[in-house]
Amino acid sequence: MQHRQHPSRYEQASRSVFMSSIVGLSNIIAALVTFFTVPVAYSTSIAFVQRFTARHYGYGFEDITAVVWWLIVALLIFFGARASISTALVMGGLALAARFL
Repeated sequence: MQHRQHPSRYEQASRSVFMSSIVGLSNIIAALVTFFTVPVAYSTSIAFVQRFTARHYGYGFEDITAVVWWLIVALLIFFGARASISTALVMGGLALAARFL
């Protein structure tokens, strides 16, 4: 039975720099994706959401529904994009490491 050695401080620091770079790059790309896609997704869906709200909760909630729906759309797009991009970057890094190491 082999015992796994603890990674050296250099290996830990390298991993930390790599992961913080992945997080930073993912955040920037997700912010760009959010900036360009929220207006399209919001304008396509807001009429349906306001009609649904009026039918099921009554009239008078249109303004608050618009604000809350914009926030929900923006957060869904941002966090979905960030999770996808982070996963793709990590898998890409692992694939490159496996290929060249």
